[in-house]
Amino acid sequence: MMQRRTTLKALSAAAAVAAFGPLPARAQSGPIKVGILHSLSGTMAISETVLKDIALMTIEEINAAGGVLGRKIEPVVVDPASNWPLFAEKARQLLTQDKVAAVFGCWTSVSRKSVLPVFEELNGLLFYPVQYEGEELSKNVFYTGAAPNQQAIPAVEYLMSKDGGSAKRFVLLGTDYVYPRTTNKILRAFLKSKGIPESDIMEEYTPFGHSDYQTIIAKIKQFASAGKKTCVISTINGDSNVPFYKELGNQGLKATDVPVVAFSVGEEELRGVDTKPLVGHLAAWNYFMSIKNPTNDAFIKKWAAYAKAKNIPGHKDKPLTNDPMEATYIGIHMWKQAVEKAKSTETDKVIAAMAGQTFDAPSGFKVKMDERNHHLHKPVFIGEVRADGQFNVVWKTKGPIRAQPWSPFIPGNEKKKDVPEKA
Repeated sequence: MMQRRTTLKALSAAAAVAAFGPLPARAQSGPIKVGILHSLSGTMAISETVLKDIALMTIEEINAAGGVLGRKIEPVVVDPASNWPLFAEKARQLLTQDKVAAVFGCWTSVSRKSVLPVFEELNGLLFYPVQYEGEELSKNVFYTGAAPNQQAIPAVEYLMSKDGGSAKRFVLLGTDYVYPRTTNKILRAFLKSKGIPESDIMEEYTPFGHSDYQTIIAKIKQFASAGKKTCVISTINGDSNVPFYKELGNQGLKATDVPVVAFSVGEEELRGVDTKPLVGHLAAWNYFMSIKNPTNDAFIKKWAAYAKAKNIPGHKDKPLTNDPMEATYIGIHMWKQAVEKAKSTETDKVIAAMAGQTFDAPSGFKVKMDERNHHLHKPVFIGEVRADGQFNVVWKTKGPIRAQPWSPFIPGNEKKKDVPEKA
């Protein structure tokens, strides 16, 4: 009897296919799962937790407007806990167990390098929202943060200019991992091309979570006493920024004496710091909260309402936005647009549909996903720290800059193609 019922069901299904065409797959009518892969604990939580929150806000916003292809987005949030091997484990879990269509996440380059083989092996899709060192181009990653020519190089050019103080000596200070070391390798070659001798470059690294900057700042003061205008290029990441900036204030190292330009410090990282002694120090990004335009006003208003409604610590009373939050917001919206263009969440179809996607960004510019190299065309801004922890924009590009994933300051890169190889 059981076999007969099964046979009848099969015949009924076959008849339905013959009469009406293929039955819609159940998965095509349910929610579309996406992964959120950010450290919610450990040394990087200070920077990454808010990216999880802005991702959830963006998903809620898209769902309220009808979702994607008429389906709701369902976020799957995991915590890799600032543990780089755990990032790879969580990425595999999201792709194989949770069956997500895309993942939005990672901050440090070491976490991105950890998950990259997983995404390439399983043909998954990662949207990476933070500035990085370049020297990478994967079919399975869309880089919505800045490449070095969209942040590091313009910042140093500004410092060397008359408006930026005509710097002659440079301290390259970073956390000890791939992003700072590779960025500083590029900057050393750039400075050398500008005639800066090795003797005018100091390079120092500290581990993740480092908290005692007394000795290093004393060394910087000594280095700066040679009589040439000196500046610090900071690629310190995570919660080490709080003791670093506190020690700057303690030792009275003012921006007028030795300006610091940071590549990983924005509004969120300055939240726990007395910024009054830091007025005039700099950061280079592709977005600042203080930028005035209707799109940014609406973005900030949405975030403030969401943070209050969700009772997000810190932000419910003092909502802040920053560059990686904007890049996360852009990435999720561009993914939605690509899925709708492709009429599918299938990885290869979405990758093809991402080429040339545009979005009116809170920065005030229409940003575009490059047709070839999986990077956004982005504007560059340099901001000075204000007493309230916000930034005054002191310099900006006229428009979005096309990314160079392979820096021309790394030997051999001229032979590399500006397009990801097929897997």
